[in-house]
Amino acid sequence: MTRQILTALGVAWTCACGQSSAATPVPAQGPNILFILADDLGWRDVACFGSTFHETPRIDALAGRGMRFTQAYAANPLCSPTRASIVTGLYPARVGITAPACHVPQEKLEERIVDKGPPQNRALQADSATRLKTDYVTIAELLKGAGYRTAHFGKWHLGPEPYSPLQQGFDIDVPHWAGPGPPGAYTAPWKSPKFAMPAKPGEHIEDLLAAEAVKFIRENKGQPFLMHYWAFSVHAPYQSKAALLPKYLARAKTLPPDAPQRNPLYAAMVECLDTAVGQLIRAIDEAGIADRTVIIFFSDNGGVNWDAMGEKKAKGGGGGEGTAQAAPFAGIPPTSNAPLRGGKASIYEGGTREPCIVVWPGVTRPGSRSEAIIQSVDFLPTLLEICGVERPAGMKLDGRSFVPALRGEPHDRGPTFCHFPHYTPASGAIPCTWVRSGEWKLLRLFADNEDQTDRFELYNLNEDIGESHNLAERHPDKVRDLNALIDGFLRDSGAVIPRANPPYNKGGASAAAAGWTGNPDLALSVKGGRLILRSGGKDPYMSSRDASADRGPLTVEIRMKSSLSGPGQVFWAKGKKLSFLGNHINFAPEHDAQWHEYTVTLPIPGGLDALRIDPASGPGEGQIEWIRLKGPDGALINEWRF
Repeated sequence: MTRQILTALGVAWTCACGQSSAATPVPAQGPNILFILADDLGWRDVACFGSTFHETPRIDALAGRGMRFTQAYAANPLCSPTRASIVTGLYPARVGITAPACHVPQEKLEERIVDKGPPQNRALQADSATRLKTDYVTIAELLKGAGYRTAHFGKWHLGPEPYSPLQQGFDIDVPHWAGPGPPGAYTAPWKSPKFAMPAKPGEHIEDLLAAEAVKFIRENKGQPFLMHYWAFSVHAPYQSKAALLPKYLARAKTLPPDAPQRNPLYAAMVECLDTAVGQLIRAIDEAGIADRTVIIFFSDNGGVNWDAMGEKKAKGGGGGEGTAQAAPFAGIPPTSNAPLRGGKASIYEGGTREPCIVVWPGVTRPGSRSEAIIQSVDFLPTLLEICGVERPAGMKLDGRSFVPALRGEPHDRGPTFCHFPHYTPASGAIPCTWVRSGEWKLLRLFADNEDQTDRFELYNLNEDIGESHNLAERHPDKVRDLNALIDGFLRDSGAVIPRANPPYNKGGASAAAAGWTGNPDLALSVKGGRLILRSGGKDPYMSSRDASADRGPLTVEIRMKSSLSGPGQVFWAKGKKLSFLGNHINFAPEHDAQWHEYTVTLPIPGGLDALRIDPASGPGEGQIEWIRLKGPDGALINEWRF
């Protein structure tokens, strides 16, 4: 069916024997398309989306030409799956690429569930496909068949030859690189001889890529084109132009130590991206084609909100060894997505809500803003409508065109889904599918109850954008209805669904195994996904040495119901002796046998090595569902579930 579609469209394809079809594209009539995709750029990382630390005047100017979308979602909290969704208009669950594994040597074209998992995992997670099969029809193939010139510049990460852009509808692919990030550094010389980007020592990869893209714009200004500029920035390894650092170092010194965005190196990397965007926009203007060029700016997943700069290798996707330039910033997360919860590789809003700008001259109102919900699967059908290209008969699409939103009209894409069937230690992600419908978002965490049944979290994003109040128990009917949507999505997409992990020790779990021990006045046990508290004394407390943080202030969050008595306290300790003496904050638990969530802020700049919680000061019983330790920017440092 795929080759029939492409031949009917006039796209030349190459069969396994190396013979090419002879179809000839028809002349194109539609506008040019410039699709700029940043890598790991968070929702609040550019000034026009709320950053007060990063300088992005060129991206801000682009927003001034068109429409900002404040509720634009990536289809996955990691890069390769989102990239696959953009070029195919299909959910990653349908394509089988749900993790950023498309650079690994093993060629796996189908996703599956792993045969076994470690005993601490309640679910068996997925093993992602590692290549975007050429069976799928891409936006490049469709527009090429309509007479467009097609080019891809930058990161691909959907597979090397024979799955590279050149086999997926693009006439040009620069630098024709299959890796997850730049080859060891952003500035030449490159570590890999296979990186086909000639450069003088010290030249920056975004400058070189932008220069090549500008050449393409100038050479093809007389005919419609589709150009991907998929930047390497701001993915690890963390490195920038040295000349930009002093400005941000000076600015960081004026900020409080708990400022959410304060990493000078990352800010300089964002400016490098902004500079490249400016070069492309200037080339469009100078070529005299701005009035017939549609420009999209987007990111593939949320910003990295954990300490990644002190690692030899960046967590959550790799991309090369850390740089000497990054070493002084170890301990400072690259960015913060606050008020959103989580970041890259997270199942919460910070993992998938992205900055998005669309400029459609004569259609989008300059400087406008849209609250319409859109997703990365929607770009392909939207571009087909913009370019006047018919969707081929028999072609499956998960996305919906958001042209009405671009025109300033109401737009409801219906339920929006994300399927992420993986554990990710860096972000604390658990295998999950979520659905957003209107203001409601339901997360289905596979096999995550103690008895390995699915666990649910429900949030009202209009009232709780930070996803801090789980409403699942209060709204069982809403959980039921939204879970039915998830069931339908999983069936329709053919998703690989995580299931219970047989080695998980569900019968013999103990509080100590979960990281907590009680004193003689507090007996702890684990049952049904809850930490059970039984106190017969006047000084019940529990402590954990699994708690560790390099800096503060810190926040402890507890979900508990109690029939104990008396006030509670949270203690902390740091250093070899681990003394809790004098280090505590009081809180007031409700001992009414109902579930409550408590937030206790610890005003300590220097971090901690151990944590103690006094859930009460008198006898009784209680239960704890979870305990969370968060950093000064709201980033999750540790989470204990029972």
